[in-house]
Amino acid sequence: MMDYTTRVAVVGAGHAGIEAALAAARMGLDTVLFTMNLDAVGNMPCNPSIGGTGKGHLVFEIDALGGEMGRAADRVTLQSRTLNTGKGPAVRSKRIQADRLRYRRLMKQTLERTERLRLMQAEIVALLTEPAGEGERIVTGVRTSLGTEWRAEAVILATGTYLDSRVIVGEHACSSGPDGMLPAKGLSDCLRELGIPLMRFKTGTPARIHARSIDFSCLEVQEGEEYITPYSRDTDEAQLNTLRQLPCHIVYTNAKTHRIIRENLSRSPLYSGIIRGTGPRYCPSIEDKVVRFAEKERHQLFVEPMGSDTDEIYLQGFSSSLPEDVQLAMLHSLKGFERAEVMRLAYAIEYDCCDPTALRPTLEFRRIRGLYGAGQFNGTSGYEEAAAQGLVAGINAALKLQGREPLRLPRDSSYIGTLIDDLVTKGTKEPYRIMTSRSEYRLLLRQDNAEERLLPYGRAVGLISDERWQDYLTRKEQTEREILRLEKTTLPPGEALNRLLAERGSTPVTCGVKLAELLRRPQLDYESLAPLDPDRPPLCRSVRSEVEVRIKYEGYIKRQKQEAARMAKLSQKRLPPDLDYASITGLRLEARQKLSEFRPADIGEAASISGVSPADISVLLIRLKMREGGESEP
Repeated sequence: MMDYTTRVAVVGAGHAGIEAALAAARMGLDTVLFTMNLDAVGNMPCNPSIGGTGKGHLVFEIDALGGEMGRAADRVTLQSRTLNTGKGPAVRSKRIQADRLRYRRLMKQTLERTERLRLMQAEIVALLTEPAGEGERIVTGVRTSLGTEWRAEAVILATGTYLDSRVIVGEHACSSGPDGMLPAKGLSDCLRELGIPLMRFKTGTPARIHARSIDFSCLEVQEGEEYITPYSRDTDEAQLNTLRQLPCHIVYTNAKTHRIIRENLSRSPLYSGIIRGTGPRYCPSIEDKVVRFAEKERHQLFVEPMGSDTDEIYLQGFSSSLPEDVQLAMLHSLKGFERAEVMRLAYAIEYDCCDPTALRPTLEFRRIRGLYGAGQFNGTSGYEEAAAQGLVAGINAALKLQGREPLRLPRDSSYIGTLIDDLVTKGTKEPYRIMTSRSEYRLLLRQDNAEERLLPYGRAVGLISDERWQDYLTRKEQTEREILRLEKTTLPPGEALNRLLAERGSTPVTCGVKLAELLRRPQLDYESLAPLDPDRPPLCRSVRSEVEVRIKYEGYIKRQKQEAARMAKLSQKRLPPDLDYASITGLRLEARQKLSEFRPADIGEAASISGVSPADISVLLIRLKMREGGESEP
């Protein structure tokens, strides 16, 4: 007889659910991962890529915490590129084209082979809860559409875009999940009954085109980068660089494309009122872009392969919900796509998600103990944002059941910390996307130092192996030793040095100069100094890169660390859980309402709440000082 009990139940096997289930199981807890279709585990219903601006940072951070996405992405890479290479190291982001079918197979296999983890095809239609006093409830399990009840001590909702989802093409709308899957029905009603605030969001995807119908000779070729840096430290870097990368291509919309779109705006569900959900601002449909950026003569589109053994092509930037005939006319107006054959039409999809301000920074619901949210269910957009939240939710569910302190990542620790802080304190009115501009600590949160920032956290919760930890300590020691050597080593002036400086357009020297001082010059890099530095030790690429960045940007990094330390000191000032914000003279009305609603644990958390101003924080600090001194408020 089957035992319908588990410690952690995860609902949804997309990118959030996968990371949540793997984390909980790898931390030693019996875990069940429920999915509506076993063949859709780890599906990429939108673009077949992982990473991008800001998103690449998340993947490196997921790997540093002990997550799976980076390892899997490395194994299914079709092409790799680093974006923003002409800018500073803070905003450089890795992006790969992924083989979506291989990714799905690989993730399903990983789940199947993980100890203490069961993968089950079933639709969850209800949560089981019990009263917990003071208006709170505690989750006790889930119920499937067949009426089977599973008892669980923690439940993680990672439902993606499936909750009461509806697919829309032109005037046609039907109840459906992404990629023709079934929608999740019933669970939304259960969540509303439990008092969980829901929102209605929308996203979309472009058509898929048969490669044989595209004239690639008319398109710009976009090759991959010469050397691939893996997302994961567990990946064999040398083997990854034997990969034969597939090319991508670029095409542009034109005046005819824009005319077709404008002539058919009345048939667009975006403008006719058929679509009710709010779409992502930073990934709009092509009809939205033509309307919002009417002055632009063309928009860039990326022609991307979806796998090594499929002829499906993804046209990034051409997302639409226009009727089928309009989609075809738009597509055939593109150069090289005059005879394009559509394999899957573009569509918009609406779905339910929760208001993330109902969550704690641990991603546990404030009023339902043991219930966690992750991924697009929390109002985000993108595979990487989903995986990051799933990992944190899985870790925190496991830590809570083990009686350990929760994982809370501050904003200066990671983009994951920034993402979660933005969601739970500010909320979102549209699908949230991470961007480097969202962080005030960008120079501290680089891709190259994700391990330095987050590996200790991953190690503490039990997701980093002894071997990887020792490898990290070795590289850290090598980095510190090399920086010290460069700071101490002086090069005498001479013909060879000044010839190099002249070739690089840098000022010549007339006296001895430290290697570190030379490296701080913008015209020079670590490799260019090699001919003048015969005693340098053999170091791996990642160590050489870290050494160069830390020396070049030492002053900026120091200033950001000082600011982060100041905020950390503020965050240590705890706010009493019984503090009556309504009675504090000097707080603005909005601040009183927001602070009473969110009940922040400390000053740092209070400062990040939308609607709480620096002046309000000053009032709180004064009140705390008076309270500590036993003074009464005047």
